[in-house]
Amino acid sequence: MSTAVMNLNSNRASRFYDTTIGKKVVMAVSGVVLFGFVVGHLVGNLQIYAGADKVNHYAKFLQSMPGPLWGARIVLLLCLILHVWSAFELWLLTREARPVAYKKKSNPNSSYASRTMIWSGPIIGAFLIYHLLHFTFGTVLPNGLARLENGDVNVYQNMIVGFSQPLVTLFYAIAVSLLGVHLYHGLWSMFQSLGVSHPSYTPRFKQFAAAASILISVGNISIPLSVLAGFVR
Repeated sequence: MSTAVMNLNSNRASRFYDTTIGKKVVMAVSGVVLFGFVVGHLVGNLQIYAGADKVNHYAKFLQSMPGPLWGARIVLLLCLILHVWSAFELWLLTREARPVAYKKKSNPNSSYASRTMIWSGPIIGAFLIYHLLHFTFGTVLPNGLARLENGDVNVYQNMIVGFSQPLVTLFYAIAVSLLGVHLYHGLWSMFQSLGVSHPSYTPRFKQFAAAASILISVGNISIPLSVLAGFVR
C-alpha cells in the first residue's frame, strides 16, 4: 500500500515538473535556499573586518559540527543542480518555442539581467569552483592553505594572501558583480514563479531585489578590495 502511494506521489511530482510552471517553481525554491546561503556566507566573510581571531573562530565553529556542515553542503549541492538543470530546461523550451531566431530581436519589457541569466549562471558556477579551489582546498594558493599553530586552517591569512593578487581580486569583483545581476532578476521573478504577484506590490519586490543584490555585491567586493588596498592586513 505504502509503495503504491509513493509511486503515485512520484508520478505526480514528475508530471508537475514536466510543466513549465513546475520547472519555474523548482528553480524558485532552490533559488531561495541558495540565496540564504549567499547571505550567510557573506555575513561570515565580513567578520574579517573584526580581525583574525574573529573570522578564524567562526571557521572553527563551523568545522566543529561536521554532521550539520556536510548535511548543509549536500542540500546546497542538490539545490544547485536542480536550479541549474531547471533553468537549462526552461531555456530549451524557449528555444523550441521559437526555433527560428528573430531578424531583429527586441526586448522592450525585459531587463539586462533577465537577458543575461543563461550566461551569468555558468560563469558564477565556474567562479564557485575556483572559490572552492582557492579557500576550501587551497589548490590555487601560492603555498597551499596556511594553518595556525594548533593545526586549524588560518582563514584570515589565506584571505590576505589570496586577495593580495590584483588579477584574483579583479576576477572576484567581476564574478560577484555578475552574481548581483543574477540575483536581481532571480529574486523578484522568484515571487512570480511562486504565484506571489500583484501590480500593487510587485514593484516593492523589485526594489527589494535591487537593494539585496547591491548590498550583497558591495559587501563581497569590499573584502578583496580592502585587502588589496592594504586596509585589511
